[in-house]
Amino acid sequence: MKNKFTLELSDVKAMAAAAEAEALKNNWAVTIAIVDDGGHLLCLQRLDGAAAISAHIAPAKAHTAALGRRETKVYEDVINGGRTSFLSAPDIKGLLEGGVPVMKDGQCLGAIGVSGVKSSEDAQIARAGIAAIGL
Repeated sequence: MKNKFTLELSDVKAMAAAAEAEALKNNWAVTIAIVDDGGHLLCLQRLDGAAAISAHIAPAKAHTAALGRRETKVYEDVINGGRTSFLSAPDIKGLLEGGVPVMKDGQCLGAIGVSGVKSSEDAQIARAGIAAIGL
């Protein structure tokens, strides 16, 4: 039997606060979603001024990053590279950059998905959140 790392509420709060701070520092109105390793929503923050649709896109990015155990930019690149058939993959909706898995010792603990600004900036916010717990 193996032991498994999991995100605790204190981790989620620290990641959410750091991601929010990164967004506010840059005056970016975004939605931040944090999920567990199964893609289940643990936290959703829609900052003032963030578009309503970002509250749907951010969790989808986080879900996809957690289940795929890779950044969602990988999927966006595959599709942009011409493999459009990947759009038919089941249960995958967040195929845009901005979803980043939370990894520790090769295990996925969850993911952060961000939506509201340029995709690379969304990913920057997500990474700032993950850095808050030392990963």
